[in-house]
Amino acid sequence: MRRALSQARRRLSPLAERARRTWRRSLQLRMVTITVVCSGLLVTGFGYLVAERNNEALLQGAREDAKRKIEAGADYLKAQLESWPNGEDPSTAKEVTKILISLATRPEQGDDVSVAVYFSQAPTTVGNREAFWPPTKRSEVALAIKPELRRAVESGNAASQVVTVGGNTYLVYGTPVSMPRWSYKQIELYYAISMQSEVGVSQNTQTTVILVGLMLVLLLTILVVFVTRLVAQPVRLAAQTAQRLSAGLLDQRMAVNGEDELALLADAFNQMAANLQRQIVRLEEMSRLQRRFTSDVSHELRTPLTTVRMAADLLYSEREDFDPAVARSAELLQKELDRFEELLTDLLEISRFDAGFAMLDTEPTDMIALVTRATTRFERLARRAGVELRLMAPEPPVIAEIDAKRVERALRNLVDNAIDHAEGKPVIVTLAADEHAVALTVRDHGMGLKPGEEKLVFNRFWRADPSRARQTGGTGLGLSISLEDIRLHGGWLEAWGRPGEGAVFRVTLPVRAGARLKSSPLPLQPLAAIPAQPTAPSQGVGV
Repeated sequence: MRRALSQARRRLSPLAERARRTWRRSLQLRMVTITVVCSGLLVTGFGYLVAERNNEALLQGAREDAKRKIEAGADYLKAQLESWPNGEDPSTAKEVTKILISLATRPEQGDDVSVAVYFSQAPTTVGNREAFWPPTKRSEVALAIKPELRRAVESGNAASQVVTVGGNTYLVYGTPVSMPRWSYKQIELYYAISMQSEVGVSQNTQTTVILVGLMLVLLLTILVVFVTRLVAQPVRLAAQTAQRLSAGLLDQRMAVNGEDELALLADAFNQMAANLQRQIVRLEEMSRLQRRFTSDVSHELRTPLTTVRMAADLLYSEREDFDPAVARSAELLQKELDRFEELLTDLLEISRFDAGFAMLDTEPTDMIALVTRATTRFERLARRAGVELRLMAPEPPVIAEIDAKRVERALRNLVDNAIDHAEGKPVIVTLAADEHAVALTVRDHGMGLKPGEEKLVFNRFWRADPSRARQTGGTGLGLSISLEDIRLHGGWLEAWGRPGEGAVFRVTLPVRAGARLKSSPLPLQPLAAIPAQPTAPSQGVGV
């Protein structure tokens, strides 16, 4: 049983998921379903109310008619029996039967009335007598007269009851007929009136209500399908056109038909698309001119920079023979030229990214060796800044298909940035990998980032504290270039930080070139403020 239920669940699960997706994606299906359910409930309730009121009216009319007939019959029966001195005569039952014949065959009674008489409240020496007409329905009418109805009539009250016997429905009405001079004291008179005609009318009414309700629900369904199609089709076309616009097909437009609200929507959408196209073309042209300007300026600056570099190198090499003030000026000139040359190199790299000319040269690379080489370069800078630089890596090897030059440049930018903001606290570089991705984090415990700044740090020339002097002479483009290098690999470069708790930068790269990332082997948010010693299975490598 469990296996059968499990198999049924596995088979029904895709169907349920498909139905759920269809329900969520189709406005027309939701509107039609809601309309059918609501109209079905409304029609069902209305039909039930109509049928109940019709049945009550038929039953009430039948009761009033039966009451009128039985009252006339009781008067007739009493008038026929009053001349009898004693109801204990053995021939009483036969005489009553004769009276019943004349009673039941009276024209005003109709053809659907059966009559029964019971003698009640008789002395114990005389048994109860009963008479029925017609005799052919004796057993059926006897079954129709229920004990609770007899008890009500015996107590001296008129009562009625609807009973179904043998497939036939009867309205049984009983009334007491008082006979003061008789030892029986009273006689019970019952009329069993067939209600087959009323049942037929009720069934016809119910059938009519059901057919009208189904036709009404069907009509509403067709109407809702038509209306939702009329409304949803332009919305669907607008969504498709918007998707094509977002894909870069800026010349796509909607067809405008008529002058109604939907036509106004299509016209407004087309105007918006035309305005967006003009703005995007204008911005693309401005961006192209800006990229070209940056590239041209960067290339044009190469020649004068080379000349100035040659003169500065000559002055720097001869600074010992100069006056101390002139020698200091030569040193400052050399330092600023290094920074200017680095800025120019970064601008050229940014221009290549903007122009879409950056290319990858991937090959299998040992990530542990790459990270070790990149962090070792900053050993002297870290000691000078009073920062402890730690490396946490798993057991080798960790191989990934990457462009080693670009990844190492990104890692150098992150480590350099972490040392610059560490404020004398440890900087931890962590490497981890799984079968799909390799990740490394650079964690500092300095000033941290304010909420929202984790996105701004990758903007060009952005600084968290513009008033703070740089210690390493960065250009302000390092994180932007690092982000482009990692994106070029199909990877992620993310940041996390809190004021006073430092910041974390995480790089996640696919192990195989061109693969898509789904998760990262390392968490972005640290579990503790300052981790203790490296724990297994990671291996601590001091730098």
